Amino acid sequence: MSDQISGTSASDIADSVRALHDRGILRAGSVLPPVRELAATLGVNRNTAVAAYRQLAQAGLVVSRGRAGTVIAGLGSVAQEGYAPDTVLRDIGTGNPDPRLIPDPAPALMTIASRPVLYGEPVIDRGLEEWAREWMSVDLDDDDFRITVTSGAVDAVERLLAQALMRDDAVALEDPCFLASIHTVRLGGYRAVPVPVDAEGMTVEGLRAALDAGVRAIICTPRAQNPTGASLTPARAAQLRALLVDHPYVLIIEDDHFSVLSQRPYESLIGPEHRRYALVRSVSKFLGPDMCLAIAATDAETAGRLAMRLSPGTTWVSHLLQRLALTQLTDDSVMAQVAAAASHYAARNTAFAERLRTAGIDATVSDGLSLWVRLPQPARIVAERLMRRGWLARTGDDFALDESAEPSHHLRLTVHDLSDDDAGTLVADLVAAGR
Repeated sequence: MSDQISGTSASDIADSVRALHDRGILRAGSVLPPVRELAATLGVNRNTAVAAYRQLAQAGLVVSRGRAGTVIAGLGSVAQEGYAPDTVLRDIGTGNPDPRLIPDPAPALMTIASRPVLYGEPVIDRGLEEWAREWMSVDLDDDDFRITVTSGAVDAVERLLAQALMRDDAVALEDPCFLASIHTVRLGGYRAVPVPVDAEGMTVEGLRAALDAGVRAIICTPRAQNPTGASLTPARAAQLRALLVDHPYVLIIEDDHFSVLSQRPYESLIGPEHRRYALVRSVSKFLGPDMCLAIAATDAETAGRLAMRLSPGTTWVSHLLQRLALTQLTDDSVMAQVAAAASHYAARNTAFAERLRTAGIDATVSDGLSLWVRLPQPARIVAERLMRRGWLARTGDDFALDESAEPSHHLRLTVHDLSDDDAGTLVADLVAAGR
């Protein structure tokens, strides 16, 4: 195979592999030559071949299989959020909100009909923009921020990266990381730089190393980090902002996905003098994933670049959807349901964590829809044993940026919708599976 790959630079070699894949010569599962063999065949430095494979891996075209080598990735090679398809097991790894706690949109739908919106009109509903500006202004020091509406938080992040970065630019990601962020960065051809997360959020040393590595963007979850549930503390946020003072043009993207459901105050990496930023809040966790709407508050230049990627009639967010969201967001009864849902998630997760601690399993009550549970055994072993007991869990390995890292000892468990009896059974099964 190495005799079919050509190039003298990392980009040329990566392009050659892409071309072979496009022509069907390389297919999912095809094994690429080892780095040393490829470098010798092409007459290039080993580091050049390593860089080429890194570009391909960050673009999602290849995956490392350890001793099995580097192989062409298949479409299903990266983990996905949500319910697992085609399983009879009880799925406790979904990360989904409880559908019973999502407000019924039917009453709001009856009130939003109005005149049609035509080509060339503003892409943002004026009422939603005014409401969003008031919502975001509480947490932003910059009075000159702009509002953009996108088709969900993932869409916002993808557009933000595309307007600021070029292929193989470095992006700082939390490690472990939200699956959609891993997808977005890989598919964009960017280079992920992992920043470890502890109980207080991104670590100072991790972000310092990422900045030293030349990252041009940072994606941070300020609270209810997925999968760990960690939230930035005031002290940690201040330390991270201090690091960023000398990097005002690094794009900071804060994905505050849990927003109104969170039990933690909002803390930010965005300092008063930072020049490139975006605070993104979607409605998917409390109004439902199918609402596909997010609000991004950004600096003026970033907003201008985003506007170029949101053309009326093609890539804007439907005004009907915007009006529906606004109607619900300004309805006291709907927001009371949302507040009740927030209390429910917190109470159920706290109760389950207490059950785990009583049973001798390390469990910290954090924030979010799921719990991050540390186990004495590697998580994959425990997950396999749970399957034999009727449970389908998600291991921390899915969220790791470094595929060569040691096996994870964590499970992310979505348990807020379990009955008390089912919760007790799951705790007993976890204890048995972890022995």
